[in-house]
Amino acid sequence: MASRADNIASSLSLSNFSKATELKKRIWFTIGALIVFRFLSFVPLPGVDARILSDLYSQTQGGILDLFNTFSGGSLSRMSLIALGVMPYITASIVVQLAASLHPSLMALKKEGEAGRKKLNQYTRYGTVGLCAVQGYFLAVSLEAYGASSGLPAVVDPGLLFRIGAVISLVGGTMFLLWLGEQITSRGIGNGVSLIIMAGIVAQMPTFASNLGQAYSAGDTGSLLIIGLIVMIVVMILGICFFERAQRRLLIQYPKRATQRGMMQADRSHLPLKINTAGVIPPIFASSLLLLPLTITQFAGNSLTPESTMGQFVISLNQYLGHGKPLYMLLYAAGIIFFSFFYTAVVFNPEETADNLKKNGGFIPGIRPGKNTANYLDYVLTRVTVIGAIYLTIVCCVPEFVLAQTGLPLLFMGGTSLLIVVNVTVDTITQIQSHLLAHQYGDLIKKAKLKGRLR
Repeated sequence: MASRADNIASSLSLSNFSKATELKKRIWFTIGALIVFRFLSFVPLPGVDARILSDLYSQTQGGILDLFNTFSGGSLSRMSLIALGVMPYITASIVVQLAASLHPSLMALKKEGEAGRKKLNQYTRYGTVGLCAVQGYFLAVSLEAYGASSGLPAVVDPGLLFRIGAVISLVGGTMFLLWLGEQITSRGIGNGVSLIIMAGIVAQMPTFASNLGQAYSAGDTGSLLIIGLIVMIVVMILGICFFERAQRRLLIQYPKRATQRGMMQADRSHLPLKINTAGVIPPIFASSLLLLPLTITQFAGNSLTPESTMGQFVISLNQYLGHGKPLYMLLYAAGIIFFSFFYTAVVFNPEETADNLKKNGGFIPGIRPGKNTANYLDYVLTRVTVIGAIYLTIVCCVPEFVLAQTGLPLLFMGGTSLLIVVNVTVDTITQIQSHLLAHQYGDLIKKAKLKGRLR
């Protein structure tokens, strides 16, 4: 059942959009910040030959670098200042979140409210700088070594100075993106970091459409296949919108309280349990773990001979863990299901929720407060997570199967990419509706004050 706020938001029209001056300023600021992000993705890293880099990157396609390149809007393939994107921040925030759920001192810090949250954010930024430095150094070293072994010197002057300059540039680029994301969150509309990731994914859409058009012109792709791809994308977007907003509402009842008129009234509320509590974390973790061995074998493949034992092992591993292969699909689905349950158990603690309900006097009808409530929450959440894990598995595995059957580069329409784009879009639209709703209420209050003065 839709709430009263949802009914009011659905009845809003964009006719009042031109009157919402503050909202327009926020939207224009967000668009300007995203334009700056796209400009930075074309600024090359000092000491890198961009012409040779494209040929070098084409030899390592299919690995984890493709995933990072998609999230960074193609910055990694161009080796720009923001080649690492915001992925180090995402990794650091996940690690800190996991540590806050497992380590006692960090768990206590998490319960301190706003001060604890700021402290955890500070730890996340420290972790981001460390991850950027490590990843930047290994990226520079790998670029030198791989370019030399393949006969494509992508680095103009390899050495210690290039590595130091690359690390400083990559760390500075990622931290600037974080600052830009914070500015979007505070002065723009939507979550800044999420919008940057979405902008990087959407930026690959023209390339995807161009490649599809070229394949159709060359006769490699038929019209039925293109229509089928469009239908599949539309169906997946509708399914993602449905399941991401779906939730299991548990009725919470509070004891009767005396009102101002002396009447006893019982308050009721709902505890929403999302179908997909883990979000996009399971497919990101599962794909990263599966593509990591493939990326390592691709970098090591140039220094190995096919006749050797290690060379045969590398070739076999690449064959079995390729996109759309049965073993890859099975491990990918198993990884999504595992991380769905694991991350849900990390972000939602039934015992803590039951204790908070007990402290506030709330209870689930028919369930005793305390341990029984925690067991019931765990029971319901486990069954809800089963549906969410199946939904994530279908959304992420169907594009992989289509990729294997058609041979098209479908990372733009991959399950993880579509999940991020749809979630961020829905969240941004919700915030825009909230601003319009606040503006509408503001107009009503002003009219009421004017009428009061006239009387």
